[in-house]
Amino acid sequence: MEDIVQNYDAWNAMAKNIAYVAWAISILIILYHVVRLATMSDAKVKYDYINRSEIRTLWIAAIILIVGCCFYANSNIQKLNTLWIFVLGFTTFAMGMIVALIIQNMLKFYYPFFIEKRLKALRYKPRISPKTGKAMKLLGEQEEDAYLDEGMQAEENVFSVDYDVWKDEETGYVKIERYSGHLHALQCPECNYQTFKVVREEILKPASAQEEGQLLKHFQCGYCGYKAKKSVTLKISQKFEESASAATA
Repeated sequence: MEDIVQNYDAWNAMAKNIAYVAWAISILIILYHVVRLATMSDAKVKYDYINRSEIRTLWIAAIILIVGCCFYANSNIQKLNTLWIFVLGFTTFAMGMIVALIIQNMLKFYYPFFIEKRLKALRYKPRISPKTGKAMKLLGEQEEDAYLDEGMQAEENVFSVDYDVWKDEETGYVKIERYSGHLHALQCPECNYQTFKVVREEILKPASAQEEGQLLKHFQCGYCGYKAKKSVTLKISQKFEESASAATA
């Protein structure tokens, strides 16, 4: 009988140690993420890191935390038989899955509202010129075309990529930043979650040298499945506009 109690004590001690290690790893992952963000001085680098890694990092940390909680919940066993093994195993797995599902839904449907605000603030945060140390100017859609090549303008015209052009007006230094046009979800008009994304684009009428084109965007909500379409005007080719201006001159 004493041997059985000692075996339970050994399991209880091991389960608690595993729980503590899992919790420590989860906290270290979060701290690493926070410290890494704090040490990033470039707004675009921070934007890309948050956009690429934050939700995945939080999800990994949450899973490890839940695993630790499952072990801790089974670290005070006094007696055990076949039925109790089944009951404890099933209950622990079910509770862990429920908590994981809740956290996953929060990260997928609620957290994007928070992350979008941070990304927007980072994207439009004034860039500092390495030449003068002063804030640069974010150029408008018409102004920035002078600094984008034909391929970049084509990407912007079909909304697959969006470019921001920052210019130091004192020295002429220019910094071009690339953003994905399909990356971020919008707020769904049906369920109000931040899960409304472009799933397909269809060019109904290509832009020509004489007239604008038309692009049809197909949206779908990743949560409720709501679908919608939006027509977008494609600009006249910038190459044609430059040629026309040169001919006029």
